[in-house]
Amino acid sequence: MALARPKLRQERELRFFKLCGSGTGEGFTPRPNWQVWAILAVWPNESAARRAIAGSPVWTAWRKRAAEAWTLYLDPTTARGSWSGVNPFLPDGAPERLAPGEPVVALTRATLRPRHLGGFWGRVPGISHAIGDNADVAFKIGIGEVPFLHQVTFSVWPDAKTLSAFAHADGPHARAVRAVRAEGWFAEELYARFRLLGCEGQWEGGNPLSHLPLPPSQIPPQTPDLPDPERTAA
Repeated sequence: MALARPKLRQERELRFFKLCGSGTGEGFTPRPNWQVWAILAVWPNESAARRAIAGSPVWTAWRKRAAEAWTLYLDPTTARGSWSGVNPFLPDGAPERLAPGEPVVALTRATLRPRHLGGFWGRVPGISHAIGDNADVAFKIGIGEVPFLHQVTFSVWPDAKTLSAFAHADGPHARAVRAVRAEGWFAEELYARFRLLGCEGQWEGGNPLSHLPLPPSQIPPQTPDLPDPERTAA
């Protein structure tokens, strides 16, 4: 993990990156899982992302060491807030619309104020159970840059309607959101949604998103002539 940072800074087209660990179970615990790691990277377009994932020394080295590697290619549609002082996904704030029934990826990221660590982590088990029991969510994991303090949730949903239903339904998640707002738990926060362009590799022996519909033009092909969205994260 540490050795990847200087090499990633040498990537000519890489605009933003974060190296993250994960928690045990589905990631939503403060106990680290030393076997699962994540790289979040922002590129100028999808072709640049695919070139780097296929041939960059960093990703090549990680794949050689990994029992499994799974990559999701995403196009940001909305992003508000900041991460390390910037909005890495939509710096101009211009949102895009998802088509009805189109899969959606949700990412939330927060820096916790130390005095609110107890309140935050006390609510995590209830939220974890709620999302774990939700039959709509296609994939979910909790990751983070710094244990306890810098947390990221990442989830994939069949469409925006099911994501909104979970986010706004009364329950552990909604109550935690109200506490965040009322008590100022976060020093910095970012909320983003993405269009799912495709994925490759495997997770736990397969592809958790194989049942989700993708437009044929967005299924990962082996061709350099993909249309390039203006803003793509991988």
